[in-house]
Amino acid sequence: MVVKKRTPEKTVRQTGDKMTPTDSTPTEVVSVAASATHSFSKQPQPTVHLLAGLGVQGDAHAGHTVQHRSRVAADPTQPNLRQVHLIHAELLEELNAAGFGLQPGELGENVLTRGVDLLGLPVGTRLHVGAEAVIEVTGLRNPCSQIEAFRPGLLAAVLGRDEAGNVIRKAGIMGVVAVGGEVRQGDSVQIELPPLPHRALERV
Repeated sequence: MVVKKRTPEKTVRQTGDKMTPTDSTPTEVVSVAASATHSFSKQPQPTVHLLAGLGVQGDAHAGHTVQHRSRVAADPTQPNLRQVHLIHAELLEELNAAGFGLQPGELGENVLTRGVDLLGLPVGTRLHVGAEAVIEVTGLRNPCSQIEAFRPGLLAAVLGRDEAGNVIRKAGIMGVVAVGGEVRQGDSVQIELPPLPHRALERV
């Protein structure tokens, strides 16, 4: 299966500290999901509650310190930079066009967005989601063998190379909850850039 190289979902312009869309496509939440166990996929929910400094209430990956089992095995005292997992819906559409048949939550994301070039955001970007919640972007999800076990061929499909041969990780981004609040389908997503100079996302 061949998946086309990722292209940005939309062009944005910077206005003060905000990134504003240059077209009429909404930036929004498509779905939200959580799982109380360390399963690969998460179950779609009507709403999720984000807890400041912790993550998604009731989710196995919520916590001040690392909760992903591979990180816990390496050093359980590390700060949890992976409290919330976000994926862009455009990736699912791309993968499904290649025949993978994926549904929201199946790649383990907590928040599925549309119209936001998640992978192009710099470290420290603050995503204002819904009425109150704020997620601060920490880095890229690093896809592992679990994703290949879930769907053969999927690991290669969410990895790519740029013109210089550098690895492109397309399986979403990670963040921490800066401000808690409810998040649900249809919520708007506003993008607040950090001060310059910006740092490109790396795996966390």
